[in-house]
Formats: sequence, structure tokens, C-alpha cells
Amino acid sequence: MDSGLSDRDGAERRIPLALKILIAGGFGVGKTTLVGAVSEIRPLHTEEVLTDASAGTDDLYGVEGKRTTTVAMDFGRITINDDLQVYLFGTPGQDRFWFLWDELAFGALGAVVLTDTRRLADCFPSVDYFERRGIPFVVAVNCFDGAKRYTVEAVRGALDLDPEVPVVLCDARSRQSGKTVLVALVEHVAQRRGDPVPAG
Repeated sequence: MDSGLSDRDGAERRIPLALKILIAGGFGVGKTTLVGAVSEIRPLHTEEVLTDASAGTDDLYGVEGKRTTTVAMDFGRITINDDLQVYLFGTPGQDRFWFLWDELAFGALGAVVLTDTRRLADCFPSVDYFERRGIPFVVAVNCFDGAKRYTVEAVRGALDLDPEVPVVLCDARSRQSGKTVLVALVEHVAQRRGDPVPAG
């Protein structure tokens, strides 16, 4: 089977393998920020300004400064090499947009569940979603400025995670920190499949 296309000069052009990763979590946890930090392209955002109509629906406790919300998805891309690209899809955090999740999750390699220790319970629906569907995931604790710091073990215990689910601390604003989270996910997927873990 031919895996490439020919251009006008007759030279074969390879089509890179595409990996799809979801960035999930509760409302205001930093999903849009993480996608924007690691994407090599200007990310696509579907954000709308929060209005009075969302009062009582969107809980702003701990994220009182938040002014916008994702209503469909965030999208970003990372090129690993000529043969491999990673596509990032940030999911909306509110329950009323969950009908989009099944479409976004289709064909995903795995997911990052981003958490905020000030609102830890907000990530339970995401954890439950991926556990029920057998989609590999890692939990990334977004260490917000001024928030109390907890150990990986404390977060794992609070979320009652299976021992093999990786938990990593991160700063969603940092490109390098975001890449570390994505590497942890790829390594976790490789281990689950019994594939060789890529060299760091």
C-alpha cells in the first residue's frame, strides 16, 4: 500500500502519521492555556465571554478572574518530525457541552486530565469518562500561583486513581512543562500497549 502522494514533479511526498490527544478537565483549569503553550501554530480557540446568563451555572470559585469559556474545543499542533504530528484537542469543561466529548474522543491516543487542587472534584467526571471508555490518560496538576501545593501521592489518593495512572505536576503556561506532560502520556500509552518506551 502506497503511504505517500506524488507532487507535480513526480517526487513522492510522505503523509505524516497523526496522533490525537485530548486535553480535558473541569471549568477554568487551564486547558486553553496548555494547548496554547505547547502548540507550534496559533491555536484555534472557541471561547466566548462569560455573561450574567451563566451566573449560577458556571462556578467561578477559585477562578474569579476568568472572563471567557471554551464552548466547543481548542485545537493545536506539534510536529515531532517529518513522519509524526500530534494534534491537541482541548475539551469544553462545563457539563452542558459534554455532548461534544464523544466526537472529540474518537480515535484519540489518550488524554491529559488537567486538575486544579482548589477544585479537585471538578476533574472526577473527566477521570470517570476515560476510565469507562478504556482511554489511557494521565493526571496533570496545574500548580496555580498562590494555590496550596500537594504531593503526587496526595493527589493520587484524593482521586482514588489506579496505581498505573501517572500523576505529574505542571505549569500550564510553560511550553516545556506542557511537553513533559505529553511525554508522560505517550510513555504511559506505550507501556500499556507493551511497546518500547521512546527514549527521552
